[in-house]
Amino acid sequence: MKTILIGFIKIYQKIISPLTPPSCRFYPTCSHYGVEAIEKHGALKGTWLAIRRISKCHPFHEGGFDPVPEKIINKK
Repeated sequence: MKTILIGFIKIYQKIISPLTPPSCRFYPTCSHYGVEAIEKHGALKGTWLAIRRISKCHPFHEGGFDPVPEKIINKK
């Protein structure tokens, strides 16, 4: 599933994104964030993090540096 989701994002990056003017408010861009989130946290949580990030992409949010959170490993 991770491979399919990342594949969709890569297609977006190669085909759709170049057709639009650069307007991302964040670093890394939302598509790069999505790929990294899915790779680091898996398909379900990574997709959720990417959707949350995209929902912040509006004129009333200041944007800026917003890295993917680190994966928390519970130690007992």
